[in-house]
Amino acid sequence: MTRAISLDLWIAAATSLAFGVIVALAARAAVRRLRHRAERTDWYLDDLVLNLLGSAVPWCAVLLGLWAALFSLPLKHGWRVDSDHALLGAIVIVITIAVARTAGAAVQSRAMAHSGTSGSATIFVNITRVIVFALGLLLLLNSLGIAITPLLTALGVGGLAVALALQDTLSNLFAGVHILASHQIQPGSYILLDNGMEGYIEDTNWRNTTIRQTSNNVVVVPNATLASSIVTNYHQPDQQMSVSVVVGVAYDSDLERVEQVSIDVGREVMREVDGAVPDFEPFVRFTDFGDSSINFSVSLRAAEASKRGLVTHEFIKRLHRRYQAEEIDIPYPVITLTHSDRVDSRELALATAERQLD
Repeated sequence: MTRAISLDLWIAAATSLAFGVIVALAARAAVRRLRHRAERTDWYLDDLVLNLLGSAVPWCAVLLGLWAALFSLPLKHGWRVDSDHALLGAIVIVITIAVARTAGAAVQSRAMAHSGTSGSATIFVNITRVIVFALGLLLLLNSLGIAITPLLTALGVGGLAVALALQDTLSNLFAGVHILASHQIQPGSYILLDNGMEGYIEDTNWRNTTIRQTSNNVVVVPNATLASSIVTNYHQPDQQMSVSVVVGVAYDSDLERVEQVSIDVGREVMREVDGAVPDFEPFVRFTDFGDSSINFSVSLRAAEASKRGLVTHEFIKRLHRRYQAEEIDIPYPVITLTHSDRVDSRELALATAERQLD
């Protein structure tokens, strides 16, 4: 310090710091009150803005109050420069963290709104936060008087070496970005892979995609493997899907009656079973003459892929009970074997010759 600090200077410094703390508390209380009002609206941007203000403004107010307090004191030039750099760096860090959190929340909110489920796409959230932190780091270095141009050159050269060493990791990263950017597979979608694996996509991060099966088991698939697989998405273009149940009746059945009874049972299932589509009209299509029955298929509709089993289960139970009441026969497979007692004369002659030789 260049000279002794008088009492007036200490009071001025304390007043500046106290004013910053008071502004921080007032801003925090105001943001909290506005959040309660924002929760009543469906607009999500006000929530994001208030989260940003609530994270950054109180801390910035305290730091600015501390900066004003130090500015009112007669510090040496070196100490003043160091304190200015430190406080400016602290403000940049606070704003960077607040912006990173808000940007990540915005990306996650948009991803959830697009998929319409509770699923999330953390790969986009993480990429957004990394970009914000990288920009914040560059601003921090620049505010401290460190030249960032040589650093960017070194990072570019080092990035090539890192990219060669992390080919598998980067392939999974870019595959995950491609999967989500194409909008063909989204968190919450029910998919079937060409290897028979199926389930709901829970999340896609920088390395893998998490799939929750209907048995509530979790399967982790690398993004590159998923991107190179043949995928059936049961949620595109519509979540509803048809359910076909194959039935066979005896040849002497009245097919008109069989068709009407089967459609009646299908309508009942559509109305009463959870997971069926109530306004769907079932229909019957006879397909072929089987070995012991006339075969046909009954087309139903499920609200989504995971409800197929329940719809089929209820339809088979109710159809079997109705067929028994209507005396419609579902035949067992029958195989007729014909056995002949006649013996070929040549075989008889050979058998006779063998006995004579013995």
